Amino acid sequence: MDLAHVPASRRAVLRSALLASAAYVAPGLLSSAAARAATAVPRSVSGIYPTLAMFNNEDECGTGAVVPWSGRLWVTTYGPHLVKGSSDKLYEVTPDLQQVVRPESVGGTHANRMIHEESRQLFIACYVIREDGTVRTIARDAMPGRLTGTARHINDPRNKVHFATMEEGLYSVDVNTLEVWGEIRDGNSGLTSPTHPAAISSKLPGYHGKGLYTQGDVLIYSNNGDQAPQAQTDPTTASGALAEWRGSGDWQLIRRNQFTELTGPAGIAGGSNSPGDAVWALGWDHRSLILNVRQDGEWHSYRLPKGSHSYDGAHGWNTEWPRIREIGQGDELLMTMHGGFWRFPAGFRVGRTAGIRPRSNYLKVIGDFARWEDKVVFGCDDTAVAEFYNKRRHKGNIAGPGQSQSNLWFVDPADLDGFGFAIGRGTVWNDDPVEAGDVSDPFLVAGFDRRVLHLTHDSERTVTFTIEVDRMGDGVWTSWLNMQVPGRGYKWVGLPSTFEWVRLRTDRAAQKVTAAFSLSNIDRRSSDADPIFDALARIGDRAVTGGLVRARGANLRTLAYVVDRPAADGATAPVGYYELNDNLTLARVNDPDVDTWHRTNVAVPVGVLEVDEASVLVIDDKARRWRLPKLHDAYETEQPLGPERIAREVCTERDLFNAHGTFYELPAENAGGFSKMRPVATHGRRIKDYCSYRGMVVLTGLRDNAPASEHVLTSTDGKTALWVGVADDLWKLGRPRGVGGPWKDTPVIAGKPSDPYLMTAYQEKIIRLSHKSDQAIDIAVQVDLTGEGRWVTYQTFTVRKGRTVTHMFPAGFSAYWMRTVAMSDATATAQLVYS
Repeated sequence: MDLAHVPASRRAVLRSALLASAAYVAPGLLSSAAARAATAVPRSVSGIYPTLAMFNNEDECGTGAVVPWSGRLWVTTYGPHLVKGSSDKLYEVTPDLQQVVRPESVGGTHANRMIHEESRQLFIACYVIREDGTVRTIARDAMPGRLTGTARHINDPRNKVHFATMEEGLYSVDVNTLEVWGEIRDGNSGLTSPTHPAAISSKLPGYHGKGLYTQGDVLIYSNNGDQAPQAQTDPTTASGALAEWRGSGDWQLIRRNQFTELTGPAGIAGGSNSPGDAVWALGWDHRSLILNVRQDGEWHSYRLPKGSHSYDGAHGWNTEWPRIREIGQGDELLMTMHGGFWRFPAGFRVGRTAGIRPRSNYLKVIGDFARWEDKVVFGCDDTAVAEFYNKRRHKGNIAGPGQSQSNLWFVDPADLDGFGFAIGRGTVWNDDPVEAGDVSDPFLVAGFDRRVLHLTHDSERTVTFTIEVDRMGDGVWTSWLNMQVPGRGYKWVGLPSTFEWVRLRTDRAAQKVTAAFSLSNIDRRSSDADPIFDALARIGDRAVTGGLVRARGANLRTLAYVVDRPAADGATAPVGYYELNDNLTLARVNDPDVDTWHRTNVAVPVGVLEVDEASVLVIDDKARRWRLPKLHDAYETEQPLGPERIAREVCTERDLFNAHGTFYELPAENAGGFSKMRPVATHGRRIKDYCSYRGMVVLTGLRDNAPASEHVLTSTDGKTALWVGVADDLWKLGRPRGVGGPWKDTPVIAGKPSDPYLMTAYQEKIIRLSHKSDQAIDIAVQVDLTGEGRWVTYQTFTVRKGRTVTHMFPAGFSAYWMRTVAMSDATATAQLVYS
């Protein structure tokens, strides 16, 4: 391919794609087709190759970078806060999917990668890789710190590159000699390059650096955390920073918010020498996602909705490395952020802002990704020994996984639209003071089937909100609707599908203004699970086996499985202890001590979840009460394999919660916890236990004689089986559904709100209200707009004696939670049907 006609800012990216293609054969390397003909490709499950799993001896094993280069796929892992080195490795994956652990590995907490066009080298972590596959290592003592970004040098881009660390450190490195100069000290005990001991210490607020990118003579840097104690518990804490550097002195603060990805049209080339190119800074606060665009020396701000809140910790630890990268689809890039796959136009800039579209939501925790041959390869953060702050009573005293581990996930590009149906939630104002004439940031509404805007405030007088719209993404704003919201009142409105962006302005000053968007695509799943789940036990099945599972430690790298089956007396009877290995062989092992240890230390806790006539009741560690739908009475009356797992971490720092036949995504408490949970799928199965292993999710509780398949692993003795897949297979279990509510023949006190009942991410919603009083009573249905206790009255219903009021919520209407309030003492029922 002749690259002469390609703009300089794009050449390195295209060269990377060329080197990764089957058509390119680096010197001395076989083509992919030839290699695969010579070597059998290892077994895979849902795009996971267990033999490619990566392990370390640290508290976490994330994937920091994934880059095709020199006919190979290069991958690095990281553990937490390892400034000078660790047990992490540089991996080389061959075209026939064999894993090579490079002897040059020195480890560390790194997530940087850049292709330097002039020297034709890949910079990844502290390694420098030539086109012929030769690896050089920059000594950790010469450049200490957690390397978060590599970018083009602002003064000598042909011969040098910049490295930034997670604690604001900045280095210059010669691409030929690998000589290092310190510019700004790394914040870990003042460490800096010994060649420049006079390098300054940074005063930039925030920490936990993420992005680095060059635009002309400006170097741009971001971090997404804060070390204030409240950042470890309160996701609304001010945190993070976006900053610039012009060749001397300290970073200069641009915006005090949490920012992650920094990139532009040049992508992995690390920046552009053209000051006219745009730069995209991706971030968030407690309100929404933030997209800042630097163009012609100025910054412009936009807001996007969040698909998940599991990333919201103000300390920054839950986020990993969101990216905007090419995946071989021309000028349509892939963006990952807050649990959402997004289409992102490569030409995005002020005046040309159309084209950002949600693709689907995902559960995996992704550190980096790239197109390699016909797949998009995601490097994930799957299994961490340390649960950090992600502990809760519903998990009991369960022993964590024995060893941190993660894997690569190979996905067909077309499948990126088919994981979780996309939802998006966010605010432009969230209990904020607003002055007369204030204009909000633009908020993206395009690409969602259903779009609702909620407006409320706490001022005494009526406030008029003018809703302005940019229909084409060309920056032309027109007034669409004026909405008068009475004092301390609330209104909502559905938005047409013809808008790209929406912004708001007010006619007067107001207090505690909230403008919340609730967006979603239509959930087209049925209630029937995909056939890949046919082997899982259903309600009523007793010819089943199941038990406890856990990834083992001490570099054994196997999965422990303690197996039981139902006994005739209603109890359970042991079958034996089994282990699963990287070849997906499940075999019985005679080791009674390990069997006993797992039965004790991986036991399912009991008495941590309540179910009453009304619904499932969850009481969290702060004694807050939350209610969820019920699916079938059998979850209360029979458990053929004994207690079933309720909560477990299957993706680092977020839990999979299992209640009454539904799986939920449950953020860590410091990212909102139960208040920000969402349903994933309703399975209606008897799942005994689940965990992560080698990048897969493992489920137990299978019917006897389940046919072997990609997802069903039958033991070598034929006495039991496991189900294996990836977390994002679980969306295929079926649309979330159930029946329940805050009350069912419940004595209620006038004016006292019920417990909150989950509303978010359910499709059709019907509420039925009744009571046993001798006269009509009014019942208010209230909704929480933000998941943070911003309650408003949706509608008040008069319910007459002996009558039931049935109300279907309008299509697209949604909020985080709902509750009911009776205006008189009564014995009342408020039940919802989610179908």
